[in-house]
Amino acid sequence: MDAKEAYSRTLAEMKKHISGKTDTIELLFIAIVANGHALLEGVPGVAKTTMTKALASTIQADFKRIQGTPDLEPKDIVGYAYLDDNNSPAFKKGPIFTNILLIDELNRSPPKTMSALLETLEERQVTAGGVDMQLPRPFTAFATQNPLRIEGTEPLPKVLADRFIMKIDVDYPSEEEEKEMLRIKEREEKSIVSKIISTQDIIEYQQQAKLIKMPDDVANYITGIVNATRTDIHVVMGASPRADIALMMCGKAKALIEGRTEVTRDDIKFLAKPVLSHRIAVRATGGVGVKGIVDGILATLG
Repeated sequence: MDAKEAYSRTLAEMKKHISGKTDTIELLFIAIVANGHALLEGVPGVAKTTMTKALASTIQADFKRIQGTPDLEPKDIVGYAYLDDNNSPAFKKGPIFTNILLIDELNRSPPKTMSALLETLEERQVTAGGVDMQLPRPFTAFATQNPLRIEGTEPLPKVLADRFIMKIDVDYPSEEEEKEMLRIKEREEKSIVSKIISTQDIIEYQQQAKLIKMPDDVANYITGIVNATRTDIHVVMGASPRADIALMMCGKAKALIEGRTEVTRDDIKFLAKPVLSHRIAVRATGGVGVKGIVDGILATLG
């Protein structure tokens, strides 16, 4: 089964359990194929967790979930060292040793716990007692966060947010989507999520995505967008070169699941906001949000 068919079947399966959110589901699937991690932001109750769990359920892979809380400690995620019955050092692996990890309400966790994720998200390994332990392959982390105005949330450090290949905004459903949601909930007990792809399939798709071609004009378009975020008068901190790489990787993944052999400018336009929105710091007095800045850049560059 090629990547296009795999995505089509995964989407069809998820639509049995999720109302609307087609773009969000596509972005989540792109994150997996691009070998990256995704951060979902939205108010409580808009199906952030439901979507990620439904997607994980369509994959024959190990899945674990962590609930972010103010007392969540690094050891609750990565594990901890201890002495076994023979008084020898040993390591108890945490839930991060999995194929698909869901961290629910990440920004309710204390900063030191968020920081503990830096190595694991970027290097896909845990270092304890001078020993490097590799995470299973493939490994993708999905994290949800509530908007900062919600009580009890902590701002995600930019250095950690940058490790997520994209931040996906999850909005309220339309009235029609909300009606369909009620029908889905009504028949939910009779629904069983079918497994569509395996971990080996994912690894193969990730390798195939690397072979997708990126024309010179698309590469120039990517660097033009990223550079423009650094010169906008409303921006305090623009996107780093990691944003260029993220746009390229996600663009290749999008082309692959749509059955194409090269990335287009339209792919980059579709991906610009989720890839850039969490990498840009805007002046508090500017009156222009991140989305407005990205829209302005895209309108200028065409």
